[in-house]
This record gives sequence, C-alpha cells and structure tokens, in this order.
Amino acid sequence: MLSLYVPGGSFIHRAPAAVKLLILLIGSAALFMVSSIPVHAAELVLIAGLFHAARLPWRDTVRQLRTAMILLIPIFLFHVFITDWVLGLETVLRILVLLLLAVLVTLTTKPTEMIDVLEAAARPLRHVGVNPSKASMMLSMVIRFIPMMMREAQEILEAQRARGLDRNAIALLMPLLIKTLKMADDLSEAIEARGYDPEPVVPVWRKKG
Repeated sequence: MLSLYVPGGSFIHRAPAAVKLLILLIGSAALFMVSSIPVHAAELVLIAGLFHAARLPWRDTVRQLRTAMILLIPIFLFHVFITDWVLGLETVLRILVLLLLAVLVTLTTKPTEMIDVLEAAARPLRHVGVNPSKASMMLSMVIRFIPMMMREAQEILEAQRARGLDRNAIALLMPLLIKTLKMADDLSEAIEARGYDPEPVVPVWRKKG
C-alpha cells in the first residue's frame, strides 16, 4: 500500500481520511440496498468523474482491478447459467462500484492517515482490553512488510530459477520462511532497543479497586 498512494492536490486528496472512509462504509452498505442496473451504471459514471477530478492515472486503477476483473467474469457466467443474466449484470456492477470506491480511497489517501483514523476509531475498545496503539502499529507493519516479502519472494524465485529449482515449492518457501523469521527477530530487537512498552491494556472488569 505504500506504493499505491498517488500524490495530488485535488479536493479528493485534501478530504480528511475519516470522511473518505466513512463515505466508503456508507456507500458500501447502500450498494446492497439498491437493485437497479441504471442506478449502478450512473454510479460508475460518477466514480469515473471522481477519478478524473483526482487526476489519477488509469493504469494504476486497472492494475488494482486486474485480478478482480478475472473473478467477475465467472460470477457473471454463474448467474447467466444458474439464475438470470440481469441479476448477474447487477451483481457485477455492484461489485465493480464497490471496488472502484475502495481503489479511489486507497489511491488518494496516505496509509498513515488511514491508520490514524482506525486507531482513533478503536480507542473505545480500550475498555475491553484492546490497545489501539499496538493495533495501529501492527497494521502499519503489515502494510510495510507485505511488499518487502513480495520482493524477497521474487528474488528467491529468480535465484532458484537460475538453479533450475523454480518448480520446487520447498526451495522457494524455506528460504522465504528463514528470511521472514530473521526479519521478525531483527524488528523485535529494534523495538525493544527503542524502549517500547509491551504492557497490555487491562479491561475494566479486571481492574482492581
């Protein structure tokens, strides 16, 4: 996700992350309350206008939707043969609108801003033992390390391909597992060296006095 954000000065970029995530949440729920192909088609036109207003390159959008588009085809064909093609088209349009909204938010919102919003939203959960700071830190580390692990996997795959072992799953997974554990060990040492407090939040019903 660190590489997905596209800097810009549009009003969509300047909108608070909390507002965009709230619109995404409400819009996602509203999508499944409306059953109308013309309405969903109009929503696609509106979202296309928002992409244009944000000056987002279409190649980034297509890259994000490439895998999803492959899945939408069998979903439509399933409805064509099992239920009704109209229902299939409506389902595909609904999913496409939802995905485009999510991509729009992702491309115009910094990951740090989204994490701050999620941390603020999780603060009431402190009373049940959830530490919002730890949760946000874990989320940020996941966002940061996923692309790193993908790069590591690609490098290992290329190295094993040169050895003729690219079809051996163990030859790929074992070095990746070792690198992952080594990276996790280095990260834990770095966190401890910086004096991170591992004390968990105590739920209200476990507090004494």
